[in-house]
Amino acid sequence: MPRRTVYLDHSATTPTDPRVVDAMMPYFTEIYGNAASAHHVGRRAEQAVEDARERVARVFNCKPSEVVFTSGGTESDNLAVRGAAFKMGHQGNHLITTPIEHSAILRTVEQMAQYMGFERTILPVDHTGLVDVEDFAAACREGTTVASVMYANNEVGTIEPIPQLAAMAHEHGAVFHTDAVQAAGQLTLDVKALGVDMMSISAHKFYGPKGVGALYIRDGLSVLPNQSGGSHENNRRGGTHNTPGIVGLAAALELAYAEFPQRTAHYKHMRDLLIERVLATIPNAMLTGHPEQRLSSHASFIFDGVDSNTLIMHLDLKGLAASSASACKTGNPEPSSVLLALGYPREQALGSLRLTVGKDTTVEDIEFAVDVLAETIPRLTHARHP
Repeated sequence: MPRRTVYLDHSATTPTDPRVVDAMMPYFTEIYGNAASAHHVGRRAEQAVEDARERVARVFNCKPSEVVFTSGGTESDNLAVRGAAFKMGHQGNHLITTPIEHSAILRTVEQMAQYMGFERTILPVDHTGLVDVEDFAAACREGTTVASVMYANNEVGTIEPIPQLAAMAHEHGAVFHTDAVQAAGQLTLDVKALGVDMMSISAHKFYGPKGVGALYIRDGLSVLPNQSGGSHENNRRGGTHNTPGIVGLAAALELAYAEFPQRTAHYKHMRDLLIERVLATIPNAMLTGHPEQRLSSHASFIFDGVDSNTLIMHLDLKGLAASSASACKTGNPEPSSVLLALGYPREQALGSLRLTVGKDTTVEDIEFAVDVLAETIPRLTHARHP
């Protein structure tokens, strides 16, 4: 009899919705043209791309021309920060971000500071992961061109005050980008309500395919392409369109917001049950991130005296798929830089666990997960401190 497997790592990726797969399938076979070709086979693919652009724009509350399709969140983040900063170089060379951003932002900013002559301010966050609006305002100065603060953190789930931060950036003449990769499908993506100039998403975080994303770029804001080539995406991103992926992104995004009330209510119910049971069952368990202002699907913990990489391995052997931090850092023996930025000591930061629920997570899944944790963590704690 096959063992039971419970997947609680939806922040890393989600399974592609079968309805999304159905929408994509014709573009692998029947409508296979290159969207840049002038003949009717290519024009059918081009129509699919432009239809998808309109559908994404409706969710973003923006013009279709403000939507750029990319290969995912990392490329979107890179194009936003590097592309806008290069274009605005005549206005200054100062960048603002936080220590809890995804590495697609942090390593880009680091590269720009190390090799390209940019200055950077890395804003502190409080113990829950929140950026202080006054700290952000104080960091803005003459020559600040681009500020990037993520909408919701991938490791601890904390939601940032994006509208206030964007307004403050604009007061100082800077453009504001938010990495909304984790937020997509769980929070509004209305760019007018958020006040952002650029916003990144990735389809595989909301039941779409991997390898495709989108970047909102406000009309009138110019970016230098990271990927030069043909004149695709209005000269903002060279490369043949991934037509099936783009169709899948649009279908998944539409479904996420059509079903938004039901999905987010379910996420929150499962998340709250998970948090309640873990804190009640596991001695010395600590919730990380903001206790209320967090993603509806997201629970993150520290278990004192436990090594998270060893924990993940043992949980996997028992059929529970979880994460110690970002999926991009899996296997890294170093403590989470996010938890260190939140002020946790190194020993505690080594014991992190992220459990993220999905639209098909059940109460039985939560009970299974808590039982596995309750069985595993005491053994690992005793093994480390006999």
